[in-house]
Amino acid sequence: MLCAVSPPNPCTSIISYPRTKTPCFHQKHLALTKHRVRIRASAAPVEPNGVKTEYTPWLIVGLGNPGNKYHGTRHNVGFEMIDLISQAEGIVMNTIQSKSLLGIGSIGQVPVLLVKPQTYMNFSGEAVGPLAAYYQVPLRHILLVYDEMSLPNGVLRLQPKGGHGHHNGVKSVMEHLDGRREFPRFCIGVGNPPGTMDMKAFLLQKFSALERKQVDAALEQGVEAARTLVQEGFTSRINRFNLGQKYKYHQV
Repeated sequence: MLCAVSPPNPCTSIISYPRTKTPCFHQKHLALTKHRVRIRASAAPVEPNGVKTEYTPWLIVGLGNPGNKYHGTRHNVGFEMIDLISQAEGIVMNTIQSKSLLGIGSIGQVPVLLVKPQTYMNFSGEAVGPLAAYYQVPLRHILLVYDEMSLPNGVLRLQPKGGHGHHNGVKSVMEHLDGRREFPRFCIGVGNPPGTMDMKAFLLQKFSALERKQVDAALEQGVEAARTLVQEGFTSRINRFNLGQKYKYHQV
């Protein structure tokens, strides 16, 4: 059963971040009442492998359009990544909050909120802005997952920040984060439309059999990359991941 959650004091749809520094998560519980889950931020000890894990919660948002009509289309690969992460980590997507389907859990010991906005792509910020404000998630821990036409089909890329690249979903999120761009992106390549095909028609089209196979393999790789990012941050492992993705179709 879905649990509907509404903040006690509804926040505005736009969150303002100070320009001087990235905001940090307050060291306290954000306790939700009945049926809600507590999110805790704690100290960051050094792990045996020498990597310092930060336990500030992550907001991992997959962009897409709700409804069966859009299931399996190029524009909905962000939703698919969230589904795979939720399955891999045992996080149940059973909460409705701020125009989103939400799952609260953890990757390793790091708290995460998995989000699938139900606003339709072009209005994704209406979901992300209030959630970031309510859970007090810093910009550096808002990971946006979405389709990217500038990348070949099935190629992934993780970036610590960037522009909107004419992606309306990303543009909406930036608008509702006070115009800030300093949040991570997980881009999933879907390639460019063939010939003179309309871009919108291309994005709302399902993958060919070969494209589907490439994307499915990429999404599996993406789950492990997301784990690495959440637990270690943008380390050399992420750099190696990006490099491997860049040349994954190049034959030596």
